[in-house]
Amino acid sequence: MRLGKRIHVKGTFLLCSLFIIAILAFPRIGGPHHLWMNGLYESFSIIVLFPLIVAIGAGGGVNGAFATRLCKFFGDISYPLYITHYPLIYLYTAWVTRNKIPAAQGARMGVLLFLTAITIAYTCLKLYDEPVREWLKRRFLDKPTPQTP
Repeated sequence: MRLGKRIHVKGTFLLCSLFIIAILAFPRIGGPHHLWMNGLYESFSIIVLFPLIVAIGAGGGVNGAFATRLCKFFGDISYPLYITHYPLIYLYTAWVTRNKIPAAQGARMGVLLFLTAITIAYTCLKLYDEPVREWLKRRFLDKPTPQTP
């Protein structure tokens, strides 16, 4: 992306979403006797597929007020979500494996977990991230310039 290479296609969001779903649908390739296959798959995904998705995403545009607001919302919560979601995943995984939860019940709880993660991220954004950024901006960036005589 530092080279400025972007791929312009129609339906950017849908295409990128489908690519990500397809990549993540195969969390592991090869069995215990073929670990090298999974290493190749992960390397290919990281070196080729993810940069391709980024190039396609960067080449697309956002049309409409709702889409713009939605993209801004998810962009704003992306870092708080990144920071806060992992403990929820550990709790969910432990619950599913210890209690041998059926897929239907696990899926319902997964949706609830998703909504909980979004809520926690938004709360952290509004109560911590934005106020701290504003304070840091006032503290370090909004200094008055000295007057010259």
